[in-house]
Amino acid sequence: METVGYAAFSASSDLKPYHFKRRVLRDNDVAIEILYSGICHSDLHTVKGDWGQQPYPLVPGHEIIGQVISVGKNVQKYKVGDKVAVGCMVDSCQCCDQCKQGEEQYCRNGLTLTYGAPDRITGEITQGGYAKHIVVREEFVLKVPSQLDLSRAAPILCAGITTFSPLKKWNVKKGTKVGVIGFGGLGHMAVKLAVAMEAEVTVITRSNSKQDVAKKLGAKDVLVTADMDAMEKSVAKFDLIIDTIPVKHDLNVYLPLLDIDGTLVIVGQLGAMDELNTSPLIMGRRRIAGSLIGGIKETQEVLDFCAKHNIYPECKLITPQEINDSYHHLEKGDVAYRFVIDMSKMSI
Repeated sequence: METVGYAAFSASSDLKPYHFKRRVLRDNDVAIEILYSGICHSDLHTVKGDWGQQPYPLVPGHEIIGQVISVGKNVQKYKVGDKVAVGCMVDSCQCCDQCKQGEEQYCRNGLTLTYGAPDRITGEITQGGYAKHIVVREEFVLKVPSQLDLSRAAPILCAGITTFSPLKKWNVKKGTKVGVIGFGGLGHMAVKLAVAMEAEVTVITRSNSKQDVAKKLGAKDVLVTADMDAMEKSVAKFDLIIDTIPVKHDLNVYLPLLDIDGTLVIVGQLGAMDELNTSPLIMGRRRIAGSLIGGIKETQEVLDFCAKHNIYPECKLITPQEINDSYHHLEKGDVAYRFVIDMSKMSI
């Protein structure tokens, strides 16, 4: 299938139009016309080489909403015309213990990422959602609930599942005291989801500039880390803290805020952190954990949950020609929403 997307050709160049071919449909494949594609901060890190050398040219994008245009002969779940979604992974071994329990993101034999990863069969590099079309194995295609606004749903496939998964894993429910560090693309979704789970949510931030927005989204409080009195009063306050900061930072500031047996879950920064003081961990039986997206079953669950509770990321719809400008905003950190590309504006 001939298609076109926007690709990075090096770590330092802008993304440019790129014509390429999607694979021939396998018996268990679904071919999708992409309608909307979200831009994730990890796209920026990846194409800039922050996480290692990349196989350029590389088409990013792992927040995909589209419509089925063709199916392989063995496909059972989908038909032409269905509205579907694709997230951060497009394949796994399907036979290890993690895959069998619906946690394909931890596949023992390695998951296949939506872009920048070798296909399990051919070895060709996967290309992502900043494109007109994609071909994906049936097991990794998700149903989009009819209630969801397609133009706003794409970031649920990454920001949504990345924050939903730890909230579920650590049994957040009515009355759970949840802190959210950072209030960007991941943080505001963590707030919305935790509020819908009836948790008591506090946004933990460096200034009170986002206080009104946080409370509008349902946060009970905003804790400013520069306010020493407020930080002291918040010691041992939280059962769970979701840390969404996407760069290296100091965890020592936040650990005393956890209650005994409390957990701080890192979902933002991938890589080195500042030196850790273990005293708060030992003295309060506190924990630091990490969490990587979620499995296919759980990703379907967050789509259904968002449809039920009318939860959407804060989005700004852009054209493909505005991708590079959106990257510049992400680099500056001056964005309070998720960029979503309207792929109908992409010319073949």
